[in-house]
Amino acid sequence: MRWSGQAIDTSRSDALPGMESNSGFVRSVTTPEFAGVTFHEVLAKSALNRVPSADGDGTYGWTINPYRGCSHACVYCFARPTHTYLEFDGGADFDQQIVVKTNVADVLHRELTKPTWDRHPVALGTNTDPYQRAEGRYRLMPGIIRALAGSGTPFSILTKGTLLRRDLPLLVEASRSVPVDLAMSIAVYDDELQQQVEPGTPTTSARLATVRAIRDAGLECSVFLMPVLPFITDTRAHLDDAIGRAAAAGASSVMYSALHLRPGVKPWWFEWLGRTRPDLVARYRSMYLDNTYAPADYRRWLSERVRPILRAHGLGLGRVDPATGSMGFTDRAATGAGDGRDGRPDQLVEQSVPVTSPLKRADPGFDRRLQQPSPVGSPRLF
Repeated sequence: MRWSGQAIDTSRSDALPGMESNSGFVRSVTTPEFAGVTFHEVLAKSALNRVPSADGDGTYGWTINPYRGCSHACVYCFARPTHTYLEFDGGADFDQQIVVKTNVADVLHRELTKPTWDRHPVALGTNTDPYQRAEGRYRLMPGIIRALAGSGTPFSILTKGTLLRRDLPLLVEASRSVPVDLAMSIAVYDDELQQQVEPGTPTTSARLATVRAIRDAGLECSVFLMPVLPFITDTRAHLDDAIGRAAAAGASSVMYSALHLRPGVKPWWFEWLGRTRPDLVARYRSMYLDNTYAPADYRRWLSERVRPILRAHGLGLGRVDPATGSMGFTDRAATGAGDGRDGRPDQLVEQSVPVTSPLKRADPGFDRRLQQPSPVGSPRLF
């Protein structure tokens, strides 16, 4: 069906709140191909988001978010509270009211060609997924990739979307001129559970096949085992299956952390938990009612469980930039595992085959940003 005939009058209640008089608002769109989802097309004024370091030392990172809201509908998604800025709620609206920055590639090209641009590494996918289903229709990523590579700007992509395979030729070409880091987020390796907590995502098997396709194309690819759900996906059997399948798919490294719940995410998580696992509600309340992160002793326990599994499968644990959420593979043959005593998520474990992230090599501030935990308001992965 032609989308040009699907415009919604902006005076209607289902149009983008607060945007009717904004010159950047174009139209709201529905289509049978995406039942229940409304796309709000806007003209972005900027594409690059500057993210300051956690400790205020002057280092910073850059991100791009082509979309706001995400049809992956992950119950635990840390980005849900960002939708309230648009007068949407962080629940069903986050999943079904998707803002599309239709001109993002053109705006990005203009920003990257300014004399003041220093070609600092840029991260995509650390807030909402650039390869969610809408990307198949809007095709924003090819233009973004070309703009970044053409300007000599290193970049990373974190996604749950198998649509990345469409752009593999572009990514391979880009990697010949700039550092490119790719990572696939695969948190749940039980098919029934995966459809419960991530109902809009591709299957685990499809995402693992995408990891293999990336590796076969000659690029590195990390697997983000995030979040590990306490008392649900933290069993030795589940973790061993997850890490083993990631290794079999050719993952360059694995990154993991326990579930964390920001205040704006907790209501949606506990609503799901009460419906599906009421037996765990009291245990989760004891862990998260007054905390965003899992308790230090739990994170320490999880580290002790994961470390030997990683060793057994010959995989090391990379590092995650606390400012942007971009990834950096471990670059030492043996490192200490984070035990949670410093209040930060687990960082490093032993690495059997040292791999240095090209994005990390391109970003002089990466290591310094790891020295301090991020403030509550800065981006984290899950």
